[in-house]
Amino acid sequence: MRFVLFLIVGLFALVLSVQIKRKGISPQLAALGIGPGALQLIGLVALVMAGLQTITIIDAGTVGVVKVFGKVDDRILVEGINVRNPFADIIKMTIKIQERREEMRVPSKEGLTVGLELSVLYRLDPSFAPSIYKTVGREDDYLRKILIPNFRSVVRGVTAQYEAKALYTSMREEVSEGIKNKLHEATMVYGIYIDSTPLRQVELPSDLSQAIEEKLRAEQESQRMEFVLAKERKEAERKVIEARGTADQNRIVTESLSENLLRWKGIEATAELAMSPNAKVVVIGSGKDGLPIILGGQ
Repeated sequence: MRFVLFLIVGLFALVLSVQIKRKGISPQLAALGIGPGALQLIGLVALVMAGLQTITIIDAGTVGVVKVFGKVDDRILVEGINVRNPFADIIKMTIKIQERREEMRVPSKEGLTVGLELSVLYRLDPSFAPSIYKTVGREDDYLRKILIPNFRSVVRGVTAQYEAKALYTSMREEVSEGIKNKLHEATMVYGIYIDSTPLRQVELPSDLSQAIEEKLRAEQESQRMEFVLAKERKEAERKVIEARGTADQNRIVTESLSENLLRWKGIEATAELAMSPNAKVVVIGSGKDGLPIILGGQ
């Protein structure tokens, strides 16, 4: 180990420098140009390097699992500078959110085979890092042995509860949420948390896809026609209300008319016309009901 090597070199160089001061330098070291000062410098540098072996730096989003002579410590090293056992091995494991993409063929409720491309976003609970390392292994190991098998099994189990069209319509969010919840239940006992399982792409059988598209178009056309009919009904109601208003107006006007009122209005109109500059002849009292007759109006 480097700690032991640096420690031995440092102590040997310092002891040798003391011996040279006491007994004098040997011809061999003198020929190499190595004196007590150089040996002391080498010894100090080696000891500093040995001391640095007791310190380790853990990056952000990572924890360190400590293993001493094959035994895994339950204590983890957190991000930053940590004092460590120089004889220990430090296994760094990420706790960041990671993504795994999968493409698979899954069954639907009606027995059809559907192609799916989906992802799983997962992360490791820091406190579970030592137990995961002891029972499963490193990140690639728990991904291969725990996450992927459970992911594939859960996806097939959930999609088998839905018809194929559910993966193609707005229900895909419900399917995605169901996959996430089931997978989280299966992996949380290992300290693997599932954040989401988005469906990226759905590939249905061509005849089913065409049938769904035609059905969606028919539903959209039906909704459009319902809108048009509702609009026409509103317009018809408006016209009925308008006609009723006109009829009521005519009825009120008719009831208010009388023979004397009409004669009076005729006289007023005759007076106004007689005062206009146009050339005319007004015969008073010769019209029907005694109203004036206007001749020669231009």
